[in-house]
Parts: sequence; structure tokens; C-alpha cells
Amino acid sequence: MTSIQSTDSPKTEAMNDMLANNWWAVALRGVVAILFGIAAFAMPLLMMVSLVVVFAAFSFVDGVFGIIMSVRGARKGERWIWLLLSGILSIVASAVAILWPGITVLAFVILVAAWALVSGTFMLISAFRLKIDHGRVWLVIGGIASVVFGILLVISPFIGALVLTFWTGAHAVVLGATLLVLAYKLRSHKTGMPSDLATSGTA
Repeated sequence: MTSIQSTDSPKTEAMNDMLANNWWAVALRGVVAILFGIAAFAMPLLMMVSLVVVFAAFSFVDGVFGIIMSVRGARKGERWIWLLLSGILSIVASAVAILWPGITVLAFVILVAAWALVSGTFMLISAFRLKIDHGRVWLVIGGIASVVFGILLVISPFIGALVLTFWTGAHAVVLGATLLVLAYKLRSHKTGMPSDLATSGTA
């Protein structure tokens, strides 16, 4: 019998090192997501009116960071194809939201649902190539949060704009928080310090 060594091969080790060395990009994605979520709860009426534009900006920035991480890995001979595809998907969703004049609420809900489902799936696939001690569980949580958000939108496509704003904000906060914790775990491996002491050496 042959055993599966999904997180022990040299190629997988190199991929984990790439993520650890680019922990800052994961952290920035988390910060952007949390700021987006806070804005949705703090200014719901303003966000409701400009939700399409704000979502487009958020997904564009998120996509750029995802592509940066995959490209930096490719330069070192590593392949994180799912990060690249997720980044491209986010930018495509941003372009559709901006370039579709007069997009209806229903069409926008379907667009966001598709983005959440596919990007969440890509996160889950990538999670199983990430070592457990590098924060795999947090990437899994982020992926599940995105998939659940997408499913909620699919089964309730005619929700009001205000409810959509709150749901989107809640998803962004949860996703951002998991990405920040993931970045913290990755940083500890990049600096060679245990995760619970990662910040003490910089104080």
C-alpha cells in the first residue's frame, strides 16, 4: 500500500514556505476584508447605495493580492494555481460589477454568490496543500465561510438590498479575521518563532 503524503513532499514544503514568506499579503487581504465589513455595518445606507462599486473595489484588491502571491511563488518554481485562479476570478467579478451598467439586484446577488462559492472552493482546495501547523484550519474556515455565504445567496436570491449589505459585511468580517489569524500563523514560520511568541520578539 502507498501512503498519501500531501503535506510532506518537497514541492508541498516549498509551497508552504512561499505562503509563509508572503504572510503580509494574506494579512493585507484580511485587513481589507475587515474594513469592508465594518463599513457595511457602520454605514449600511451608504453601503447599500454604493454596494456594487464597493464590492468591485474589494474583489479587485483581493484578486490583486492573490495574484501577487501566486506570481511570487511561480518565480521560485512553485505552483499555487488555485491562488492564481481565485485572484483572476475576483478581478473578473470586479470587472463585471463595474462594466454592467444598471445591474439589477438579482443579477448582482447571483454574481456575488458565484464569486463566493468558487473562491471558497479554491480556498478549501488550497487548504489541503497547506500544512496543519501553518494554519490550515483557518484557511478551511475562510473557505467554508465563503461557501456558506454563497449558498445563502443562492437559496435567498430576492433578499433586500439592506439584508444583502449586512450579509456581505458579516462574511467580510469573518473572512478577514480568519485571514489575519492565518497570516499570524504563517509569519511565525517565516521568522522561525513559535506562533505564541511571534510578536514578543518584535516588541
